[in-house]
Amino acid sequence: VQLVESGGGLVQPGGSLRLSCAASGFTVGNYLMSWYRQAPGKERELVASITPSGSTTIYVDSVKGRFAISRDNAKNTVYLQMNSLKPEDTAVYYCARRSSVVIWGQGTQVTVSS
Repeated sequence: VQLVESGGGLVQPGGSLRLSCAASGFTVGNYLMSWYRQAPGKERELVASITPSGSTTIYVDSVKGRFAISRDNAKNTVYLQMNSLKPEDTAVYYCARRSSVVIWGQGTQVTVSS
């Protein structure tokens, strides 16, 4: 069972990035899947979640209207589309399977800076 994130990088304020989380060893469509982030010196924060059916998505207030979580069952991958990025979005972003034992990816760095 493994999650591998990709797509992070350096972007200017107002720019966009799409993070990917490729799963192996299980089917993402069977679980609540989430993106978290952790900025330097801060606690890990839940950013977005998508239910197994895909019918419900939940966001932290600070990213509502800017970020979108989605899932491609055929590719067994979860995505986080991030638009209108701000410097305060700078963090390591983690994908997670929200099960009785939480499965974490290794994280991908997102830096928003001019």
